[in-house]
Amino acid sequence: MDEDVTLVEASGREIPITSPAKVFFPERSETKLDLVRYYQAVEEPVLRAMGGRPVLLQRFPNGVGHSSFFQKRVPESRPNWLETTIVSTPNGTTSRALVAADLAHVLWAVNLGCLGFHVWPAKASDPEHADELRIDLDPTPGVTFDMVQEAAREARALLDELGVVGLPKTTGNRGIHVYVRLQPRWTSFEVRAAALAVARELERRRPELITAAWWKEERGRRVFIDFNQNAPHKTIFGAWSVRARPGAQVSTPFTWDELDLIRPDALTIASVPQRVTRQGDPWAGMAAAPQSLDPVLALHKRDLASGLVDAPWPPVYPKMPGEPRRVAPSRARKITPPH
Repeated sequence: MDEDVTLVEASGREIPITSPAKVFFPERSETKLDLVRYYQAVEEPVLRAMGGRPVLLQRFPNGVGHSSFFQKRVPESRPNWLETTIVSTPNGTTSRALVAADLAHVLWAVNLGCLGFHVWPAKASDPEHADELRIDLDPTPGVTFDMVQEAAREARALLDELGVVGLPKTTGNRGIHVYVRLQPRWTSFEVRAAALAVARELERRRPELITAAWWKEERGRRVFIDFNQNAPHKTIFGAWSVRARPGAQVSTPFTWDELDLIRPDALTIASVPQRVTRQGDPWAGMAAAPQSLDPVLALHKRDLASGLVDAPWPPVYPKMPGEPRRVAPSRARKITPPH
């Protein structure tokens, strides 16, 4: 074996890690091998969160600060044991994607320079049913993390009223995600409709803090609930995944009791394994108690009954039934002829 290769054991296999000393995260000079050791340290929680799901790889072959690219298709030259599945894009194009079947699959991707994983909301074994509602609290420019925390409190209060349990995680950057694990009974279209209803209800309750406005020009300095993160074929940055930031911050699950104290920048590949050893996995029981989406869909049905129509979809999607004009309000005013 070449001296610039380190063999690591994972899932009963030896995974070669090439250029293990290459610095991936400049803040503390952490290397590719440090990233491998991180994923080894959080093997159980990371596989609880994304095991069995297709993943999109965001590759940084030379580490943070250098060029990167997204890779949905696994390369033709790959180990014969690698588990893959066929996924679709909104326009119907298919790709053979990696399945996060076990730690060996994760480390195989890390060796390609994948820092974190963008995860499908469905298992590879049941692609027709999304089993996660993902409430994305997205800070617009000027929004502080304190504001995101306040929006998360509102999201929790709404879910509590509906009798639904949502569990939070940092995004590894400035936002917070709240996940609801679902029984695999609903399509991504239905889950997106539920997410839109959540966004609109939160905006009604706290219009000065929260917005469901798809168009950036309408959001202002508010936390945007990005309902379209639940659209079919949409991936979202996975729990325990590592962000492409100099400090190697991790998208970290936490408990609601920690909401006021959580500091995303302090949650890194250096600190998170110790945290898991000390506190365990806050999402450990999520998969054991999948929930019904019906209480959230009731909000959507109420909105439809009151005359609300669908919100715009992202531009990569075909025009959807009941969708309003997919054009920014300022542009619509310019192209609408005068009466």
